[in-house]
Amino acid sequence: MTSNPTLAGRRILIVEDDFVIAHDFATMIGQAGATVIGPVGTLLEAMKLIERTGHLDGAILDINLGGEMVYDLVDALQAQGVPVVFATGYDPAAIPARYASVPLCQKPIDPEQIARAIFG
Repeated sequence: MTSNPTLAGRRILIVEDDFVIAHDFATMIGQAGATVIGPVGTLLEAMKLIERTGHLDGAILDINLGGEMVYDLVDALQAQGVPVVFATGYDPAAIPARYASVPLCQKPIDPEQIARAIFG
């Protein structure tokens, strides 16, 4: 029997430039039992945060951060073995083929959807 993946006890980075959405994500992920890292709203803040943060179990990333695309952050996280999921309103066809294997969750999201996308 396979159990559903969970966020409980996991350290999850949230990168989202919309304050309200970032707050909602952080609240939902925290209520699901995860330790929320961030949220941060810029690519620079996110890069600095992953440099000074210990182990991450996963990351929820908006694709467009105030006009900056998040792909350099994806590369940095994947190089560390951190699974990522895009939480976005973008159409999957708009995402470069290089990132086709990154799970995509259309906004609005829920914690179970994120857990399945990252750990499922």
